[in-house]
Amino acid sequence: MDSMMMDMMKSMPADKMMGMEMSMMQECIETCSAAAMAATMCADSDTGADMAKCSSMCSNMADVATAMMRMMMRPAGYDMASMRAMMMACVEMGKSCSAECMMHADMDEHCRMCAKACDAMVMACEKAMSSMSMA
Repeated sequence: MDSMMMDMMKSMPADKMMGMEMSMMQECIETCSAAAMAATMCADSDTGADMAKCSSMCSNMADVATAMMRMMMRPAGYDMASMRAMMMACVEMGKSCSAECMMHADMDEHCRMCAKACDAMVMACEKAMSSMSMA
């Protein structure tokens, strides 16, 4: 799948990429997808375990990561100011979700795994933001 995504990104006209480094963009998309999946599974595992805040936080994380990933896959509609704001929101949501899940990581493996996925997404999004040109 990684090569298919990169091949599709390379097939897009260069002007549509609006200055984003493709490999960093791909990493951000992949880690957003992984974080969304981990957070969805963590939220589901939290239901009934008296962990309503963690479950809600993970559900929000999944929504934000999915929206970020989908935005990045549509470069023709890029507005760099909006993209940067969304990435910043994704980073902050990832940090918050990771912190919440880490409070339960010693008791619940799914929380530890979700925190790890969120941390990877945060790093990839921060790296992608640093590669964005604001021209």
